[in-house]
Amino acid sequence: MFDQINGLPVHVLVLHAAVVFVPLLALGAIVYALVGPWRAKIGWAVLLLGIVAPICTFVAKESGQKLYDRLAPNMSANGKVILDDHMHFGTMTFWFTLALGLVSIVAVILARGSAPKIVQWVLSAAMIVLAVIAGYYVYRTGDSGAHAVWGSY
Repeated sequence: MFDQINGLPVHVLVLHAAVVFVPLLALGAIVYALVGPWRAKIGWAVLLLGIVAPICTFVAKESGQKLYDRLAPNMSANGKVILDDHMHFGTMTFWFTLALGLVSIVAVILARGSAPKIVQWVLSAAMIVLAVIAGYYVYRTGDSGAHAVWGSY
């Protein structure tokens, strides 16, 4: 399922979705956390991104593992080290994006009710921290992947 579609590696087809949706979720979460008057207007987008971005990172991670498994037998030791770093960053991207997605979903749902202010502040702080970390890891994942494919540039 995560290996190939019509002979093309699934990873190269889906990784761009993660590259787009993770930063959008991070940006949306930060704006949602910091700009109270906009919450009602962007809550639906943050909620949807909180679902879509983790799914995209999971599919990119799993399809990357399948691609690695197919390429590993013919790979040099240095190539394996480079891709191991890339895979580590991809795994971290998934976990932090999943955490950001879950916190964002909870924050949006609780904001529609009458959650105590302290709960909203804690969720907002968590969203900001997780957004920065997820943004960092999606950048590192993409950069290490580009270096793995294109070499030093």
